[in-house]
Amino acid sequence: MLDSRVRRLIDTPLTSVASAIDRPWISPDRLTVAGLVLGLASALAAALTLWWLALVLWLVSRILDGLDGSLARLRRSREGAAAGGAGEAGGFLDIVCDFVVYGATVFGVAVGASAAFDAPWWPFALVLLAYYVNGTAFLAFSSIAERTGRRIDDGRSLSFLGRIAEGTETIVVHSVWLMVPFIAWQIAAVWAVFVAASAAQRIIVGYRSLG
Repeated sequence: MLDSRVRRLIDTPLTSVASAIDRPWISPDRLTVAGLVLGLASALAAALTLWWLALVLWLVSRILDGLDGSLARLRRSREGAAAGGAGEAGGFLDIVCDFVVYGATVFGVAVGASAAFDAPWWPFALVLLAYYVNGTAFLAFSSIAERTGRRIDDGRSLSFLGRIAEGTETIVVHSVWLMVPFIAWQIAAVWAVFVAASAAQRIIVGYRSLG
């Protein structure tokens, strides 16, 4: 819901940082992998109830997740078609790493909140289920839209059906979990409803768009 507006706000700063770090030994894929490593480290820190460390690692991980795309677009504009294949591979790597980090963070928070505050597991399980359905609808639409010439081109690697729960909302909710872990399971229960509603929207809109 907020992704398009937030992207307009942060696009210029991210592009400036990408220009500053544009060195041969820094590639978009390396930034993606670094974001993955820090995201998994954040999940581990949450599981160990090191909440503020987990929050810092999580936020840096997401900054790198934004920088990899900015650096890729910067190089694509400079190198043209020669960077096309690398861009597609990078887009694939990026979405896979995002899904891994999101799922790992939910699991890490669930482990930590359960250990520290005796929080129930079921809200986090519902979030993972909602992520699974949402991801399935999102990726299935993107694949079929690409094949049938109905691609949604908003600068990202995949055709993205924007709904009420997008990347910005996910980053905010996961950050709030880490700032107030003692109510993480209540937040997870509400978040699962939002993600499920978003999944239902994507299924309906995607079916109508491809019909």
